[in-house]
Amino acid sequence: MSKVQPRYQVSWFTILFVIVIGGLLCFATQHNAALYKAPVGQIIKVTNEKRIKQVDNFHNHDYSQKQILKVRVLNGQYRNKTLNVQNTFSASNAMDQAYRKNQQIFLAVQKKSDHKLQATITDLKRDTSIVFLSLLAISLLLLTMKISGFMALLSVLLNGVLFFLAIKLDVLLQGTNVLEIFGVLAFGFAGLTLFLVLGKTKQMVVTFGATILGTLGSVLVTLIVLNLTHDQGLHFETMEYVTQSLKPVYIAETILGSLGAVMDESTDIISSLFAVHRETPDLTRRQLFLSGREIGKSIMGPLINVLFLIFMADTFAMMVLYLRNGDSWGYAFTMNMSLGMVQSLVSGIGIVLAIPAASWFASSLLKRGDRA
Repeated sequence: MSKVQPRYQVSWFTILFVIVIGGLLCFATQHNAALYKAPVGQIIKVTNEKRIKQVDNFHNHDYSQKQILKVRVLNGQYRNKTLNVQNTFSASNAMDQAYRKNQQIFLAVQKKSDHKLQATITDLKRDTSIVFLSLLAISLLLLTMKISGFMALLSVLLNGVLFFLAIKLDVLLQGTNVLEIFGVLAFGFAGLTLFLVLGKTKQMVVTFGATILGTLGSVLVTLIVLNLTHDQGLHFETMEYVTQSLKPVYIAETILGSLGAVMDESTDIISSLFAVHRETPDLTRRQLFLSGREIGKSIMGPLINVLFLIFMADTFAMMVLYLRNGDSWGYAFTMNMSLGMVQSLVSGIGIVLAIPAASWFASSLLKRGDRA
């Protein structure tokens, strides 16, 4: 009797190959100091001094502690020299951090008037962690999804290039056409992602149409509401480090945020309807539409909650900081959460609008007997 081969199998050789390559890359990042212009040092000894307790005016308790780090320089003109570097950190680690033996750090090295070297820490060298996590994510994506995973990864990379080019163009034009640039970018994101993931199919065209319709609908509703209320209650000045007109930048952020949620939901609804149609091709247009609506209802709740939880996680640290510094809930909410809450609501509107749009597009196409 012949053995039945499993439908999906990853060979031990492939797993071993990935582990070896990952190990070599991580090893290389531990010995690549010569590639950096800035001085890189490795901590060879750490001496921790006594903790000093601190209490502020709002009775927040913390402590600070000084470290004396013995660091060996790994590159540049001071290579192999050993320096003593001071570091002060707190328990909260709000603006600082503690360092450990064998970590690698970036340094700023200067000669004092007595010709002795003085060094300060500028940052932690993180390339080993970045390479490890990137390799882990890419390996899991390719091993589990193969070609689909590769196309998804390619779409992320190409979208990153498009986003970089859009930022460069916005800076070049000094922010005068930010809405036009990122509006076109949203079309590009959706089209490129769906083309690479779904291929040149009717399913891709239908999903693209539903995504754009849901996104435009949510943004249009937002613009109408903002104009009717004259932007009351929205503090655009709380946007950090923005050096151009604030409202267009905020709307551009809203477009991109809504696009991702709507595209996710549209893809799920339409792919499910195509699968239902393949299994039961005798369903009527109305039955397909109602099926899509039911699928959308089951997706809508968890997806909106995901968006809300992401928004909460993004603002959690600053909310805690404001509240612990004695600010009221209302002020802390206004300064940290009001803009994000509106963006979450806009994405929610897009999610709701995408359900009938995706169901109608898919049922209308499939009723004519077309297949992706």
